[in-house]
Amino acid sequence: MKILVTGVKGQLGYDVVKELEKRGHEVYGTDVDNMDITDGAAVEKTIKAYMPDAVIHCAAYTAVDNAEDNVDICRKINKDGTENIARACKKTGAKMIYISTDYVFDGQGTRPWEPEDKAAPLNVYGLTKYEGELAVQKHLDKFFIVRIAWVFGINGKNFIKTMLRIGREKGAVSVVKDQFGSPTYTYDLARLLADMVQSESYGIYHATNEGDFCSWYEFACFIFEAAGMDVDVTPVTSDEFPVKAKRPENSRLSKEKLSLNGFERLPLWKDAVKRYVDILEKDK
Repeated sequence: MKILVTGVKGQLGYDVVKELEKRGHEVYGTDVDNMDITDGAAVEKTIKAYMPDAVIHCAAYTAVDNAEDNVDICRKINKDGTENIARACKKTGAKMIYISTDYVFDGQGTRPWEPEDKAAPLNVYGLTKYEGELAVQKHLDKFFIVRIAWVFGINGKNFIKTMLRIGREKGAVSVVKDQFGSPTYTYDLARLLADMVQSESYGIYHATNEGDFCSWYEFACFIFEAAGMDVDVTPVTSDEFPVKAKRPENSRLSKEKLSLNGFERLPLWKDAVKRYVDILEKDK
């Protein structure tokens, strides 16, 4: 297949390109330097010139707290940029995979969110990503919307890298204990997306690594365990650790739809963290 991937300088786009190339696909990776997704004419020109069978749209504005003060640029990238790609896919007949987020939900309750549950974002980032979902559904029939959460990968910043850095520098860290979900390793997710892009089982899916749901505090504790580090981890409430953008307390996502449609679910998150930490340690 000919596949165009956006956001190749980010955590997920980087791994998606590597996985697709490993499988022998013809891949064209883009980022802002060779396709500005907020420029509709440029997007259409690039996609028409390449004529991909599919577009995997990983590019996004992901600075959650900064988004609260930069609504226009966040919306321009997450909503308008996504709509530009969806329009171009419609004109060329390409299928599209759009990467979305657990932040489309309000975080109430404790049951895992199903893909068809009603969205009610708590912050600007979540709202604009949901607006991107609506744009995809407005223009396309051949689409996958894949919601992910708590992402970590080799290329870029993430929670694991931050925890390891603070742990080494200070030997202690405070982490919220009342927000629950599952981590997502981009290496594992890229394999799922590569499977998905070859299928026609279109729709909205949730994809995070498997295993028991955890809090950010429990996630942090396991990171240090995997790294063999003795760090004092203090659990705190969200109220004790205020941030500009409100986060959902319940980010548990149900992945049953993946199984129902024949997709292989991601490995256990603890296994993913161990593999990831091992790579980081080797690269030090």
